Amino acid sequence: MIDSPVSTVSDALSSPEPPPPARLPVRAGLGRFLVLGTVFVCAACGLVYELELVALATYLAGDSVTQASLVLSVMVFAMGIGSLLAKRLRCRAAVGFGAVEAVLALIGGCSAMALYASFAWWGHSRSALVGFSFAIGVLIGAEVPLLMTLIQRVRRQDAGGAVADLFAADYVGALVGGLAFPFLLLPALGQLTGALVTGAVNAIAGGALVLWLFRRDLSVRARWTLIVVNGLVLAALAAGAALTPSFERAARQAVYGPGVRVALRTGEQEIVLAGGGTSGRPLSLFLGGRLRVSGRDEVRYHEALIHPAMAAGPHGRVLVLGGGDGLAAREVLRYAGVRSVTVVERDAEVVRLARHDPDLAALNGGAYRDPRVRAVTADAFDWLRRPVAYDVVVCDLPAPELTPSTKYYSQEFYGLAERVLAPGGRLVVHAGPLRPGPRAFWTVDATVRSAGLWTAPYAIDTPRPGGRGRPHDWGFVLAARSPVGLRLARHGPRPHSLTEPGLRAAHRAAERHREAGLPPSTLMHPRYGT
Repeated sequence: MIDSPVSTVSDALSSPEPPPPARLPVRAGLGRFLVLGTVFVCAACGLVYELELVALATYLAGDSVTQASLVLSVMVFAMGIGSLLAKRLRCRAAVGFGAVEAVLALIGGCSAMALYASFAWWGHSRSALVGFSFAIGVLIGAEVPLLMTLIQRVRRQDAGGAVADLFAADYVGALVGGLAFPFLLLPALGQLTGALVTGAVNAIAGGALVLWLFRRDLSVRARWTLIVVNGLVLAALAAGAALTPSFERAARQAVYGPGVRVALRTGEQEIVLAGGGTSGRPLSLFLGGRLRVSGRDEVRYHEALIHPAMAAGPHGRVLVLGGGDGLAAREVLRYAGVRSVTVVERDAEVVRLARHDPDLAALNGGAYRDPRVRAVTADAFDWLRRPVAYDVVVCDLPAPELTPSTKYYSQEFYGLAERVLAPGGRLVVHAGPLRPGPRAFWTVDATVRSAGLWTAPYAIDTPRPGGRGRPHDWGFVLAARSPVGLRLARHGPRPHSLTEPGLRAAHRAAERHREAGLPPSTLMHPRYGT
């Protein structure tokens, strides 16, 4: 998107020697319209590059606020630098603009693939994100003085009118690009192919303007150079699009390991199932690039999440928020007194896999075949507004450090959860890891208490040490309207990984890391940090 300092535009309009009129193959009015049309297309492509970087960085690293702030700030800064650098090209504006658009199409079109490759094979993407944001910003910024020079060569006009026309075309193009990305490119083509197609459109628009409308400004050598460069760029983008399926398979294997059986993108996230079956590896479920279920240790997690809450009182009606994999429901159904289990999952595809994938269905014990279990596709926040009472509410949701999940750890959310608790009801929350940074965990505890509930925090060590994408422990908060203790049902199921002494030790271990005085998190002021 073209959005540079006004001083740069003024410089382009008030140069000491006005640019000579261009010898166009069409009338000046039509030529001016074609220049503004190119501004429109380039602005749309520029905003798509920007949104694609934010979306992919959020998918790979989480925390959409940080990723968006990083991309926008670096890109705007780089646009200013690009505008200054492009002053040197105004004497050869046509060939300069053609070269800038070819390079921008190549870098912008390949940025998503390069960013994904950096994450898959090197385990990080921050430096690549900054580099591509800077490079794309410099090139977008360089468009401004060049286009202002070209539009003035078509037909000289007053500065105010030229600026108004240019920015009107720019902003309308940005609107179209901003709407096309989420509603057309992303669902129809995906992030990688969508970026490559955008680069091709960018190269064709820029190349066509220069090679046809301003062809008389080009020397024979410059014309053939631009033709060859644009041809190579389009060939590279086409090759990238053809290789995208193979590239995605290789990148998934690098990220998730061999044995990826299911990989699909829904409207909510990417879902990957790896291992299981005859692979000899434990089943792993990844949602949005993050490990949510490991067949190697999920039993310990779900027992720690479910059994203290179920043992603390009545448990006839149970609500599971998240947990579409059916594993929390499996543990709930081990209690004979359960009359109904409602699983609220935002992504219906997770529930479908939990029902029909043989390995995942075997892991959850066929929980969805039990007539007491009802699965609904809804947002957890919206579901809590319903006037229905539950004995146990289980929050099996993504960790609070992830920006899209912070609303499920807010004072408003727990206020709604407290309202649906039946007399004697309990709320249990997956509060993220306690180590190495306890601030997010204790903010969850403080936020639950701010809703008028008593809490009993505890943290269970993971069977394997923390590593890439793996927490050191699992933290939970059990809450009720009156003081609640951590215990196991005397006559209920006996989970093999938990004991009452172990739960009490987990509570004491958590309290040793307590951070007092933390304010609760709200929708307007999420406070989860490390």
